[in-house]
Amino acid sequence: MNSNFRRHLLGLSLLVGVAAPWAATAQAPISNVGSGSVEDRVTTLERIANAQSQLLNQLQQQASDNQRDIDSLRGQIQESQYQLNQVVERQKQIYEQIDSLGQGGGQSASAPAASAAAGAGSAAASSAAPAGKGDENSDYNAAVSLALEKKQYDQAIPAFQSFVKQYPKSTYQPNANYWLGQLFYNKGKKDDAAYYFAVVVKNYPKSPKASDAMYKVGIIMQEKGQADKAKAVFQQVVKQYPNSSAAKQAQKRIAG
Repeated sequence: MNSNFRRHLLGLSLLVGVAAPWAATAQAPISNVGSGSVEDRVTTLERIANAQSQLLNQLQQQASDNQRDIDSLRGQIQESQYQLNQVVERQKQIYEQIDSLGQGGGQSASAPAASAAAGAGSAAASSAAPAGKGDENSDYNAAVSLALEKKQYDQAIPAFQSFVKQYPKSTYQPNANYWLGQLFYNKGKKDDAAYYFAVVVKNYPKSPKASDAMYKVGIIMQEKGQADKAKAVFQQVVKQYPNSSAAKQAQKRIAG
């Protein structure tokens, strides 16, 4: 858009240069039209009037083009502001989830390795009865297959997101959210990963994935340099899930 403005300004300067003879003619006092015949004076007046009209038309067109660019730029600014607000709101939700875990409001977490998440997902899939395409079981199994068998992680993420949205009451919700946390973590998107792990902890505290999910939140905090919050989360894992493998790993982190 800036290039458009520069182009218009250049065009306007060129216009002024081209129109300079017109302007000179247009600004010439009528009293200076000469002392010749009436016909010569009329011709001179017509020339002045035509120059004024052409100059005015050019300037009006330039002003219209500039206004159109300004309106377009204003729309882009508004759209960018909306997107920024969405990002800020999402970040706020993520950190609220994380802070609540650090303060002891969370429940459980899952094994730190991606293989642990894969094992949980495949176990859930194998326990489900075969179903037709488009139902809860087949959709979950298809998402797990993308991640576990086909290794198509970029396709698996939207598949699990679609499942979470479409089947909010499914018993696979904890596993699906944990899968999302693990997939985002593997991609290096730690804030998104923490968000989905926190969903498992807060919404499904009795799930077998809850202790591991809480532990993973602590790992992410530690990796982000938030040592105090990470320690508080590890302590919660030990306190709430003392017999879990995640608690044993959390105890090592606390001691370390």
